Amino acid sequence: MTWTRLLVFLTSWVIATSAMAAKGDDDMASEKNWEVAYESGALWRVGGGGSQLDYVLLPQLLTWRTPEVTRWLVGGRELIVRSRFSVLAEPFAKGPESYFLGGAAGGLLEWWTLQRTQAFFFSSGGGVGLMNSKGYEIEGAQGQDFNFHWFAYAGIRFQRRGGLSASLGVYFQHVSNTGLDKINPGIDAVGPMMNIGWRF
Repeated sequence: MTWTRLLVFLTSWVIATSAMAAKGDDDMASEKNWEVAYESGALWRVGGGGSQLDYVLLPQLLTWRTPEVTRWLVGGRELIVRSRFSVLAEPFAKGPESYFLGGAAGGLLEWWTLQRTQAFFFSSGGGVGLMNSKGYEIEGAQGQDFNFHWFAYAGIRFQRRGGLSASLGVYFQHVSNTGLDKINPGIDAVGPMMNIGWRF
């Protein structure tokens, strides 16, 4: 199921990016507008600091990106600062819990070509959410339903006329209750994330 979903989304992403325009103009300047994006991926548990159970998460995000906050000219490209806000729905393909639902906010750096057709991006932030915790039933699972969420996300974005954009990146997230419960192994997970966005 995980690989099928990734294949379908990757195919959509390739089709969208294959149509990207090579010539930029004011219509490409998405940083001047609000945007909404659907983001989808698959994350695998990593590292030795969190739970050692083999978690696999399938994050589905609905994200709003604000107009630019500020910008600088760096290395012949424009470095733009924006904010992002996301609603999270993350079913677990593997692990004792079955979902994580929540919200997150963060900063967003975009390093655009002057033609506005391509940008490297980095985002980081956090939020809160709920899951059906199983820590008092299964060793290594999470201790309480209410948890905090931190993420880091980097990748490349392509913009086309008509307000459509597509991105591919690597997404890391940490979920834990920060010690509010005595059982707090946390989940560290990383994997590919793809998205399709629209300007409005």
